[in-house]
Amino acid sequence: MTLESMMACCLSDEVKESKRINAEIEKQLRRDKRDARRELKLLLLGTGESGKSTFIKQMRIIHGAGYSEEDKRGFTKLVYQNIFTAMQAMIRAMETLKILYKYEQNQANALLIREVDVEKVTTFEQQYVEAIKTLWGDPGIQECYDRRREFQLSDSAKYYLTDVDRIATSGYLPTQQDVLRVRVPTTGIIEYPFDLENIIFRMVDVGGQRSERRKWIHCFENVTSIMFLVALSEYDQVLVESDNENRMEESKALFRTIITYPWFQNSSVILFLNKKDLLEDKILCSHLVDYFPEFDGEPTCRRGRARARARARGQGRLWGGRAEACAARAGASPPPGRPPQGRSGTRRPPGSSS
Repeated sequence: MTLESMMACCLSDEVKESKRINAEIEKQLRRDKRDARRELKLLLLGTGESGKSTFIKQMRIIHGAGYSEEDKRGFTKLVYQNIFTAMQAMIRAMETLKILYKYEQNQANALLIREVDVEKVTTFEQQYVEAIKTLWGDPGIQECYDRRREFQLSDSAKYYLTDVDRIATSGYLPTQQDVLRVRVPTTGIIEYPFDLENIIFRMVDVGGQRSERRKWIHCFENVTSIMFLVALSEYDQVLVESDNENRMEESKALFRTIITYPWFQNSSVILFLNKKDLLEDKILCSHLVDYFPEFDGEPTCRRGRARARARARGQGRLWGGRAEACAARAGASPPPGRPPQGRSGTRRPPGSSS
């Protein structure tokens, strides 16, 4: 074989390999383009404790892999820590609100619980179980709990504290509801993908506290939809960061700011009125009119929810006018793309086709 023929053969092999690689690249590009068309990015926004992380957990249970026993076991110490955090918050509030314990031994129980370093809690020892049960049964603590709007207390406090015996059993494994109720502040950005009817949803959860909001900017590009969560039960509560600012007013201001961002002009917007079950619990003893004087209806959950929805639909005067509102209980979530509680939850951006 001559040198020329050998070179021609080598070139031919290189050309073939080059063509093969090029074909693979083009095939991958077509695949990526196809996948991009079936991938939707849903950005969850809202103030702190509006229920974004719980919504992600619900989507994981309903449409994802759910939580295995090993996954649930990983929440055990968090449940314990939530219990100690809740009781410590009420013990501090007892002093601030000048509420007395009815049972004298609870002074010692309060001191015992208060000295616990919550971050180091990994077990639930019997002495602490008994102390917490006795404290929770004290009328003074119950009065403190009834005044929880006057201090910061997790929504899950009552759920855990009324079920301490079950949680304290040997070999305790958190239930699905225990996992949903765990409160861990979101810091940074968490993304959870799941498939629904051949469509990939990428749900992005970001920190809601003011200190976390500067990180949101990285999530804004190429977002299909924004879901802004508002906790209906927070109408009578103040911010963690500021004890003279109403949480509902903060949500309203943040929502109106967000929908003006240019990144969102081509995104559909869902205003999700969350935690209506908690609203039902408190609205009869903490009246809306005390915090929103313009409310003139009966103090019922239905009227309160209707008022919030009406505010959202107002001609841009209050909530911004770009979104339809929908409501759900803290423990129930609809599949994406389907309106919660049978109501339309989205509005197409101007100029979009149907």
